[in-house]
Amino acid sequence: MPVLTRLIPSPVVVDIRPGALDDLASVLSDQRISHSGKLAVAVSNGSGAKLRERIAPALPGATWYEVGGGTLDDAIRLAGAMKAGHYDAVVGLGGGKIIDCAKFAAARVGLPLVAVPTNLAHDGLCSPVATLDNDAGRGSYGVPNPIAVVIDLDVIREAPVRFVRAGIGDAVSNVSAIADWELSNRVNGEKIDGLAAAMARQAGEAVLRHPGGVGDNDFLQVLAEALVLTGVAMSISGDSRPASGACHEINHAFDLLFPKRAASHGEQCGMGAAFAMYLRGAHEESAYMAEVLHRHGLPVLPEEIGFTVDEFVQVVEFAPQTRPGRYTILEHLDLTTHQIKDIYVDYAKAIGS
Repeated sequence: MPVLTRLIPSPVVVDIRPGALDDLASVLSDQRISHSGKLAVAVSNGSGAKLRERIAPALPGATWYEVGGGTLDDAIRLAGAMKAGHYDAVVGLGGGKIIDCAKFAAARVGLPLVAVPTNLAHDGLCSPVATLDNDAGRGSYGVPNPIAVVIDLDVIREAPVRFVRAGIGDAVSNVSAIADWELSNRVNGEKIDGLAAAMARQAGEAVLRHPGGVGDNDFLQVLAEALVLTGVAMSISGDSRPASGACHEINHAFDLLFPKRAASHGEQCGMGAAFAMYLRGAHEESAYMAEVLHRHGLPVLPEEIGFTVDEFVQVVEFAPQTRPGRYTILEHLDLTTHQIKDIYVDYAKAIGS
């Protein structure tokens, strides 16, 4: 009998709700995660450290490691410190940088990772990628998906609202990324993984179409689920294609050209997505996306994050160089500086009307 279905790389536990952190110990006691209770817990010196006192009594077999930042060196040091501990699993507790450090370190020592994010800033919380600062700037490193994800919406509500807004921008940008994937399929014959595309698109659309706001539990639930589903979609496809197109190329260009002035990942991706939708002629969709981003307090014009129009044009022109081999609307149009500027003027008028 042939195998008629495929196995999907995904967490064995996904717990997203208010108060989820109170049941973290029972999640970790799952025999598929930890049979002895010996755990390495990586925490930030910020949000994660504040939760340590609350969680530690329920995890008597845990060893706690404070991680200073989100660099490759930090992740390597963490892996080195954990190497001799004979742990069952690694728990990453904190923001995106700590989760990524814990992901990389867990992969390096061959242990499963449990992700316990304290904010929803981007879709990396459940992705097979660790993004870490290195000597050359910033790199993306392939890692296994987390074995479990626990997101306490009460904790998320306590995080600065800018982190939730950033997550919205990252999730919504899926819509543009899938459009780029489909464009590459039509022009170059690039294979699309239909399941990955469907999951990422629906995750983005769920956030884009939800009437709620950053203070609503229902909206936070949808956003958290969307970010998790996007991470699983990337695992299914084997790369970041379901969530990364022209929107992310524009984000990377901001980071590389203006590293000291760049805004958050999600802010730049959301703006990039709205502009990319306009570039491909989807003017109504672009205007709606810009309207939703604005409603959530996200930027849609470069001056809203401190950049001039000329700087944004420079970013868009440079963006294709950030992901060689990836085909998006930017590579397809291959616009000149003057063309980008002219289209931007039209875009700014359109979303302002």
